[in-house]
Amino acid sequence: MTEAVAAGTGNGRMTREERRVIFASSLGTVFEWYDFYLYGSLAAIISVQFFSGVNPTAGFIFALLAFAAGFAVRPFGAIFFGRLGDLVGRKYTFLITIAIMGVATFTVGLLPSYATIGFAAPAILIGLRLLQGLALGGEYGGAAIYVAEHAPHAKRGSYTAWIQTTATLGLFLSLLVILSCRLSMDKESFESWGWRIPFLLSILLLGISVWIRLKLNESPLFQRMKEEGTLSKAPLKESFGEWKNLKIVLIALIGLTAGQAVVWYTGQFYALFFLTQVLKVDGQTANILIGVALLFGVPFFVIFGALSDRIGRKPIIMAGCLLAALTYFPLFAALTHFANPALEEAQRLSPVVVVADARECSFQFNPVGTAAFTTSCDVAKSALARRGIPYSNTRAAAGATAHVEVGETRIASFDAADDADGAARQGFEAALADALAQGGYPASADPDAINTPMVVLVLFVLVLYVTMVYGPIAATLVELFPTRIRYTSLSLPYHIGNGWFGGFLPTVAFAIVAASGNIYSGLWYPVIIAAVTFVVGMIFVPETKDRSIHP
Repeated sequence: MTEAVAAGTGNGRMTREERRVIFASSLGTVFEWYDFYLYGSLAAIISVQFFSGVNPTAGFIFALLAFAAGFAVRPFGAIFFGRLGDLVGRKYTFLITIAIMGVATFTVGLLPSYATIGFAAPAILIGLRLLQGLALGGEYGGAAIYVAEHAPHAKRGSYTAWIQTTATLGLFLSLLVILSCRLSMDKESFESWGWRIPFLLSILLLGISVWIRLKLNESPLFQRMKEEGTLSKAPLKESFGEWKNLKIVLIALIGLTAGQAVVWYTGQFYALFFLTQVLKVDGQTANILIGVALLFGVPFFVIFGALSDRIGRKPIIMAGCLLAALTYFPLFAALTHFANPALEEAQRLSPVVVVADARECSFQFNPVGTAAFTTSCDVAKSALARRGIPYSNTRAAAGATAHVEVGETRIASFDAADDADGAARQGFEAALADALAQGGYPASADPDAINTPMVVLVLFVLVLYVTMVYGPIAATLVELFPTRIRYTSLSLPYHIGNGWFGGFLPTVAFAIVAASGNIYSGLWYPVIIAAVTFVVGMIFVPETKDRSIHP
């Protein structure tokens, strides 16, 4: 690849070589995201298969924590593989990352459940998630930089936007494969063993990805620096040990990727969790609804990427963060209204209140199952959280036994430590179930009552925000950093933002909802971070679309 091809012409059509670079890089990255997001799409089933040793609420939170574990190590993968990419090249680095990802995903499909090998099952599962996170930490930066360094100056936004579609396409592919498996067998078979099929298929995708990437040439800009002897000998020290570069890393993290990440994960993952875990929409229907919204939304990654070549990257990203912060609460309220109107009506006519001594109420987050929540307050809240029932809290007199109010009906709770024969629990559960049924609280969303067009519309708006913040971000990050340390410098803020701020969002939000009883309280997490990114980004992030990325 010559330097002339790399520079391109701002007005010419995409060359055959450029199309091949974009296709090969994007297709491999789609498969890697597919591998990574299978877990999130099947979190509810995985919580049963691998975390059945704890109560259902803690089990689901623990499953989300294992999901988040892959995100937790992404910055470390970014440091390791970013350094490797700046030292030995872009192409070989993302060949290694996709091999690690594919093998780890395939192994999940073979892993025995908790019922078979006990605590070894979740321990191995978390280890595989850590390997996936490390691999993904090196994948995105390599693919984005590789495409950007081949792109014409005036088309970096539109070219790299194809890489930005890969995360959503990978999620869409995972949902499509899962749906196909669900439709090909009964529910019991899928939840017993059929869920493994999408993981096992990854070995085929791995073979295709490696074959495609072996055909690629090295980035022309990296090759030129290698020939000229101008490669960085210490990219970590140069990226994070020099204030002029470290300052850009911090600005990129707080003013760009943190907000972009929470918008991304709220629009595409927390929305799915909200539908299935809070609104009790069955998994198959929820996957279809999300899949349709993603299908409509994907072209806007390229649209906003191309638009950023004309009006700039910053205005589009900042607008997406601001819109998300201002509209998340009404949008998720609309999801409740259109997806489970019976729940909304029950909340209005028969609100649920837990009346308890606050000193007896624990934050029921114990994923290892070592603590027993036995107070009357904990018993009441656990029963409601297990059913996905929203509630509010009222303080009772010190030492008073907690009770649950469902409209005008009052159900006394009990201290589980004094319930040796389980009679008190049986009576409480029966009384609570009867009161909730009388109050109109549905056990699950009625499929006939779901307003499908409106639910898809709301989900599409959430995805549209994702395309605004994510479409131009790759070009922005590439343009912020010098070529010799670009892989290292770009990867860390991207993966701290997306791995930590974004990856922990479902876990944190679900835990907040379980603790507070307010089904919308988890949204404060993305709203606050998106707002902070908007403020910091408007003040400190420069416009980069006219910058040269050549060394």
